[in-house]
This record gives sequence, structure tokens and C-alpha cells, in this order.
Amino acid sequence: MREFDRAVYRLVFQIPRGRVATYGQIAALLGYPRAARAVGAALKRCGPELPWHRVLNHGGGISLRANVAGMLTQRILLEREGIPLRRGRVDLKRHRWAGPRRRPKVTLPALEKI
Repeated sequence: MREFDRAVYRLVFQIPRGRVATYGQIAALLGYPRAARAVGAALKRCGPELPWHRVLNHGGGISLRANVAGMLTQRILLEREGIPLRRGRVDLKRHRWAGPRRRPKVTLPALEKI
């Protein structure tokens, strides 16, 4: 498995139930703001335990794919989590995940001497 894929999976696992993120948002959080398609490719290779259905396109919609059943599955999983789709889109202002909580790095000069 590629390191980029692992990083995508770790981040997608952090998206809480009832929230969504976009492919571009995941890419930007990983430090690769132009790698939205690579995020999509990584999710295409993921296992069923990953909450892949919480990742949407930039407009809050379910991305088109050859497997129409996957698109329907994604919609059903989102609606089960209480995320409504209106005209095929999720209201990102209401349901977008803000990203992982980052703790500020605390430095204690006394500990550095030890």
C-alpha cells in the first residue's frame, strides 16, 4: 500500500458520523492541495471498513462513477447517518467537517534540560 493512501485512510477515519469532507479538502489537509483526484483514487482502493461515503466532490455531490450501485450505496449510507441530500447534494455549510483537532505544540524549557 502506498504511503499517500495510508495518509488518506487515516484522515478519512477521523471524519465523524454525520459530517462530510471533500476530496480537495482531504488533499489540502494532507499538504497536497492539488491532489484531489489522487484522494479519489485512494478511496477507490479502500476496504469496506473505511467510511469512504463521507467524502464528496467540491460541490457536495456524489461523484459520478461507472458503478452506479456504488453511487446509490453512498447516498443510502449518508442518509442513514442523518445527512440529507437535496437535489443530489449535501449542504456543506451545515455538514462539512472542520478537520482534525490539532493540539498546539507545548514546549517546556525545564523538560528540554532532562
